Parts: sequence; structure tokens; C-alpha cells
Amino acid sequence: MTAIWAGIDAGKTHHHCVAIDENGHRLLSRRVANDEPDLLQLLTDVLALGETVTWGIDLADGGAALAIALLLNHEQPVHYISGRAIHRASESYRGEGKTDAKDAAVIADQVRVRRDLHPLRAGDGTVADLKILTGRRLDLVADRTRTVNRLRAQLTGIFPGLERALDLTNTGPLVLLTGYQTPSALHRTGKTRLETWLRNRRVLRADQLAETALEAAGRQHTSLPGEKLTAQMVHTLAAEVMALNQQIAEMDKAIEARFREHQAYEVITSMPGLGVILGAEFLAATGGDMDLFGTADRLAGFGGVAPVPRDSGKISGNLHRPRRYNRRLQRVFYISALFSIRYCEDSRRFYERKRAEGKRHIQAVLALARRRVNVLWALLRDGRTYEAKPPTARTA
Repeated sequence: MTAIWAGIDAGKTHHHCVAIDENGHRLLSRRVANDEPDLLQLLTDVLALGETVTWGIDLADGGAALAIALLLNHEQPVHYISGRAIHRASESYRGEGKTDAKDAAVIADQVRVRRDLHPLRAGDGTVADLKILTGRRLDLVADRTRTVNRLRAQLTGIFPGLERALDLTNTGPLVLLTGYQTPSALHRTGKTRLETWLRNRRVLRADQLAETALEAAGRQHTSLPGEKLTAQMVHTLAAEVMALNQQIAEMDKAIEARFREHQAYEVITSMPGLGVILGAEFLAATGGDMDLFGTADRLAGFGGVAPVPRDSGKISGNLHRPRRYNRRLQRVFYISALFSIRYCEDSRRFYERKRAEGKRHIQAVLALARRRVNVLWALLRDGRTYEAKPPTARTA
């Protein structure tokens, strides 16, 4: 049986493919357009070289999505190898130059000699949708953060007292800034009119917000240069933040509706600290198939919550934070652990014990996150929801 290994250096408009035999000799080297007819022709030509073909690729989505889908639809085994791994491996091959053809050859040879590469599988439709939705939500949240920071900077330039007094993550202060941005405007309005104006726009605790704003205005009677233009920018930025809040709220509803259709919804959301959004991000980051990881340890390593050893010679037990891991998944594990400390008695006790052992806050939270990975793994493996164990009765 003739075995062939094919490596694809994926790009946005074109890919480069190199096929090698069991001795590492190149049998094919071709640049192909990222179009279905060209990719199908490449598949036909590579399959004609041998009886079995194993493919490797340096992207798992994006520009490589079409090529991966075509290969999987034709029941071809495809393995993912990261760009960093290719870069490091290429240093051991002859020549210092870097070309698409060389990268594709390195991918093919790495797939030939390695047995620990991540196999790609046809994605679950729900998981694919959640990946798109959660990715878009992260973009919106990042846009909101940037806009809020710009809003704070502009408001500080003309009315620093009001910027300090307002929590711009809440809707009420944003509504206030769409109408009033300067001390003089608040002075002219007065508390009664301002409170009525806020109530007409359905602002909660309008009386408290009006009092806070007027108290800040009472401490500033100086108009600063550029105040009029800056006030217009504050108005615009506040409206943009409110629009982003609305988009994020709509995205949250879409994520929840899609997430509820997944079979692991009840299991994942039963974990303390793992709500709808974090649970959906967990599925998007892992694909939902725990068999791909094999063990809870590998899942923890993929999520960046398992320390890795750096021992040498007489030095042992030297652990450090991993450098290669999925940032989104680590964020899910870390934030859910923080929430569980607040709402779960067992998590809080574990965190306090680690702090008592001398660990810093972040170290204690990561230790808790690592422990929670084992629990989540077991729940998904057994298909059961989380249940807090009742306290053990003490014997007299």
C-alpha cells in the first residue's frame, strides 16, 4: 500500500500544496487558487499518487475553510499543525529561506513523522453557528470598550467631575450624556427639569442620577476651551455606546437560542459560574467533542490552565504558565472560576484554601479553574448535570 502525505500552506487567495512519499521525496508541488474547481483537481491529482493520503494544514478555519470542507467531504484525514510549530520545525530543515513551497513541505513531513497532531473533523452545525455568534459578540464588546474609553477621555477634557461620578457601563448615565454634557447646561436645567427629562426616557433612579450630575456641576463653573465641539463628540459617543449595548443584547439572545439546541446545554450550564455566554464560548473554542482531547489534562493544557514543567539537570519541579494555548478558552475557564467563587460554596472554600497556602489571587483562581476542568470533563463524559454534594455529617 503506497502512502502519501500532503501538506497545504493555506492562504487567503491561494494555497500551496506539497505531496511526499514515505522517504520524504517530493511527488508534487503546486500553487492552487482558493476555488472549488482548482481544489478538487488538486485532490484528484494527489489521490492518483498513492493509495492512502494523509493531509496537513496550517489553518483550521478562515481562508482554509473551503479546502478543509472539501477534504472532509471526501473522507480524507486532515490534521492541523500551527504556524508556530511550522516555524520552529523549519529551522531543522536545510536552508534559511522561507517560501510557501518550503512551508508546505515542512507541513507534509511533520504529518508524516508526528503522531500527536490534532485531527480535524466535520463541525457540528450548532457549534459552527456559536463560533460565529460568539466571535461577533467579542468584537462588539471590544468596540464598546474602546468607545467607552474615548467617551471618558472626551468628557474628562471638559467636565472631569462628572466623568468621575458616572458609571458609563450603565444606561442611565449614557442617556444623561446624550442630553447634557457641560456644567453650564446642567446649571440652566435644574434638578426638577433634569429629573423629569430622565424619567421621560425611562431612566431608573432618575432622582439619584440627577442629584449626582448637579452635584458635580456645582463644583465646576469654568468653561474650558473646545467645550462646545467636545460636548457634541460626547453626545455622539454616548449614543454609539448605547447602540452597541443594544446590539450586544440582541446577540446574547441569538446565542442563547442557538446554544439551547445543543445536547450539552443542560450539562454545561449546570456548572456554577458557567452561564449561557461562557458556555457557548466553551463550545465554540472546543468544538464540543471531548473525544478529540482524550483526557481532562489535555483539555486543561489546551485551555492554558495546566502548568507545564521546565526542568533541566538537577532542577526539578519548575512549573510555569504555558505559552501555547487557546486564549478564548482560558478566558472562559478563568472568568467562570471567578464567578463560581462568588456563587459556589465549594469553589469559595477551595480558593480560600489556596490563598491560605500562600498563592496569589491569580494563581489561586487558575488552580480552581484547573480543578473545575476535571469536573466539567466528567460531566460531559457521563452526560449528567452538576450537583453539589451535601455536607458530610459529623459523627459524635
